[in-house]
Amino acid sequence: MTTNLVLSGGPQHDFAATSARVGELLSAEGIDSVVEDDLHGAIECLADPHVTWDLVTVNALRWSMGAERFSPLRHDGAFVLTADEADVLAAHVRGGGGLLALHAAVICFDTQPAWPATVGASWDWERSAHPPLGEILVTVTDIGRGHPLTAGLESFPIVDEAYGFLREEPDIVPLLTADHGGRTHPLLWARQVGEGRVVTDLLGHDLSSLTHPTHAEILRRAARWVTPHRDEEQP
Repeated sequence: MTTNLVLSGGPQHDFAATSARVGELLSAEGIDSVVEDDLHGAIECLADPHVTWDLVTVNALRWSMGAERFSPLRHDGAFVLTADEADVLAAHVRGGGGLLALHAAVICFDTQPAWPATVGASWDWERSAHPPLGEILVTVTDIGRGHPLTAGLESFPIVDEAYGFLREEPDIVPLLTADHGGRTHPLLWARQVGEGRVVTDLLGHDLSSLTHPTHAEILRRAARWVTPHRDEEQP
């Protein structure tokens, strides 16, 4: 059984429901998920050499809340990833582990540059934004038409938040995009980092997004793609 450590929790989203849904989707792929809201404890577990995790999924909104407008939330909600913890996450991927970074994961862990270098983008509090939750048209790119995550899929409407104007690493190759604010924004990409694989999926605000049949299929494919060694372990 392939194992998946889900780092979950944070404000403004029903992470309990969406993380449970991710676990259900990946269970169909033979992946056993454990959801943890205690991120410090979960990363300590990830660092334990006696425990093996094939996949880490970050479905969370956990950041330092440094801006003054977040001061009412800071006491109960602020989260600061340590440099050692950032190294643990990066080492998991570089050493051959899989990583799924879902929706608000690009906002997480904002004090550690190793995180956006791994997932491919980060939130810029001066310019990043999304339209109000509503129907958006998600476009499969030309490259996406040939990639295992999106091959054979057509562009589709979905009710979600289309993140945009992020700080993007120069090497990300969008598989899905959406248009708003006068430009086209990447919504899904996949990349090799060291010996491991990473999929960053900016969709997934709520259960309706994760129950959308096309999005659910993409997530199942993503889990298979980031854990390719599973095929080698089959009898």
